[in-house]
Amino acid sequence: MDEKPSTRKSPEFCSLRYGLAFIMHFSNFTMITQRVSLSIAIIAMVNSTQQPGLLNTSTERPLAFIFNHSNRSIRDFKTAEVSVYEWSPETQGIIFSSINYGIILTLIPSGYLAGIFGAKQMLGAGLLISSLLTLFTPLTADFGVILVIVIRTVQGMAQGMAWTGQFTIWAKWAPPLERSKLTSIAGSGASFGSFIILCVGGLISQALGWPFIFYIFGSIGCVCCLLWFTVIYDDPLHHPCISIREKEHIVSSLAQQSSSPRRSVPIKSMVRCLPLWAIFTGFFSHFWLCTIIITYLPTYISSVLRVNIRDSGVLSSLPFIAAASCTILGGQLADFLLSRNLLRLITVRKLFSSLGLLLPSLCAVALPFVASSYTTTIILLILIPGTSNLCDSGFIINTLDVAPRYASFLMGISRGFGLIAGIISSTATGFLISQDSVSGWRNVFFLAAAVNMFGLVFYLTFGQAEIQHWAKERTLTRL
Repeated sequence: MDEKPSTRKSPEFCSLRYGLAFIMHFSNFTMITQRVSLSIAIIAMVNSTQQPGLLNTSTERPLAFIFNHSNRSIRDFKTAEVSVYEWSPETQGIIFSSINYGIILTLIPSGYLAGIFGAKQMLGAGLLISSLLTLFTPLTADFGVILVIVIRTVQGMAQGMAWTGQFTIWAKWAPPLERSKLTSIAGSGASFGSFIILCVGGLISQALGWPFIFYIFGSIGCVCCLLWFTVIYDDPLHHPCISIREKEHIVSSLAQQSSSPRRSVPIKSMVRCLPLWAIFTGFFSHFWLCTIIITYLPTYISSVLRVNIRDSGVLSSLPFIAAASCTILGGQLADFLLSRNLLRLITVRKLFSSLGLLLPSLCAVALPFVASSYTTTIILLILIPGTSNLCDSGFIINTLDVAPRYASFLMGISRGFGLIAGIISSTATGFLISQDSVSGWRNVFFLAAAVNMFGLVFYLTFGQAEIQHWAKERTLTRL
């Protein structure tokens, strides 16, 4: 892949492939808002001081109250009947990590099946199921924490189906010199979604009640599903609206890559491939810190900076607008360096991976020492997700370089490693901060920085960008 393929100029931002990137941006926006909704809502769900008269009333039903007291206003409903739950930090950590359990269960099989049956149906079905389960989350909370964990796990399985299918689509839609741009536009939806849900989630909770966080973003997901099934196609050859010029441009740019159908996956070759393990290690390190930031940022700001739920949500949203911007700008810069032949492909991948792992680690290590400074703390919290998302032009898309035929399957495995890290980091964070808040947060950030450094060293040592030999030929390697 160090050799730059020749491509003809074709319209870019007005082209169908960029329209696909923006629709996928909206899909990622929807899924991350549904995932992070609980992170902002849980501040009100467990805050016993917000509603003094209520304890952990697992038998109280907000929805039943609405139906039985329809003449009451939404505001009366919010202040009088929204349940408050006695969930300890350890319990919250398990709830937060449960969605990752579900994603792990479906990442590998969904990635493989998406490559065979088509990613459109796989991703669309996952998005629809996740949206419906989001709508029912407030009701399940009243039946106890076990049901919440089950629902979040199933929702994770649905999102796992959706996340992995994306790379099957890009393997057929993204010309090599536009991969960083297209995937960064699509991927930035996650950061923008985190910004929106954290920005408005607290406002929705105060104005309407925390259940409406789930109702609103679950409904948005259902609308996104309609758009997805209407506009998206698995490849440019079958899209009825694509221009002949763009179709020829995409097909010719991907002509050098094998597109023969596969009936088996060369598992043994993959297991022995150190460049793949470098990608997996990078995902593990990257997701460790990112999961902590996405999951616990509202709690950290609320507990350390002592702000209310509304201000906590607004402040928590700021890092993710920086992350969305860095994701898009990083993709543009990476493809610029490649198209001008300024750097080799492997150099670009390692450069952006280094920036995306080293810079947020430095910020995380500095956080405990500036906790007394409100402004400095906010600046560092903004920089962590922003700089971390530079990895999107590094090892995050490296599977498209080393094995484009198996990109979706390998992305499933890669995200599996990342989600294992998310499960461990979420649970460990809940345990550490439950022991002692000050020393607990310090240990959380120090540990995250150490994990990032391990991933960076491993990727710099073994990372590659050439198509691997087992991904070139029409091998019939048995599972």
